Amino acid sequence: MTTPTVHAPRTVQVGDIAAAVQEYGDGEPLLVINGTSQSLGFWVDLAQAWADTYRVITYDLRGMGGSERGAGEISVASLAADARGLLEALGVDRAHVLGYSLGSAVAQELALAVPERVASLVLYCTWGRTDGFQRAMLIGLAHPWRTGDLEAALGALGVAFSPQLLDSPEFGSLIGELLPLFPSTEQQIRTTAEQWDADLAHDTLDRLGGITAPTLVVAGEQDLLTPPWHGRQVAGAIPGARLEMFTGPGSSHALGTERGEEFVPLVAEFLGEHPMS
Repeated sequence: MTTPTVHAPRTVQVGDIAAAVQEYGDGEPLLVINGTSQSLGFWVDLAQAWADTYRVITYDLRGMGGSERGAGEISVASLAADARGLLEALGVDRAHVLGYSLGSAVAQELALAVPERVASLVLYCTWGRTDGFQRAMLIGLAHPWRTGDLEAALGALGVAFSPQLLDSPEFGSLIGELLPLFPSTEQQIRTTAEQWDADLAHDTLDRLGGITAPTLVVAGEQDLLTPPWHGRQVAGAIPGARLEMFTGPGSSHALGTERGEEFVPLVAEFLGEHPMS
């Protein structure tokens, strides 16, 4: 088997910002949209796995990683406009789109705004409208980012993982690998607080019936940030959507990492069922 191409990192002008982009592979385009506090480095392993078949496009949302913050409010809709602008800047007329957490909200807005550009949709740890439990969780997680307490902010993000992983000997080494990928500058920390605000304000529930792209919703039984009932609600609101509910150990908000041996082929199988040509 040939090793997928790993393209040189680059910046692309998207509206008022230079956005950091990293691509893998050369097939049909698959746009990956990050979650809150993420940078594109989180996707290296998954992207390389999918790059056997797809041109996987990862990028940093504005104000994160290597992307400029630019001006204006950060909202789910504005981030969807950035995603659209990125596709245009890359000359991609149509793409498969995978969004994780905040990225799944952005992917929903993108699929509603420009349905002709979205060939298929993977909504990984998603929701359509916050409820009381989720608002309480998001407000608590956002607080240390607002006060600039990075140590507390990163410590609180432990709830994204399963109880099994948190108490395992492997957790320390995993966090050691991930820490350099999290926000570290004052600007990135402030932007992460803005991303939490975007999460809290996200509301597409009454519009999800307008999504026409074939959709896979992936949810986790142990997910505390986007609890499993939200995944069921989103899948029920999108015509013809397929729901895959992970259960048991590792079915956390980080199930793509914890259960990658199942998640990676699940996504590949779904995308394969919906070729662009």
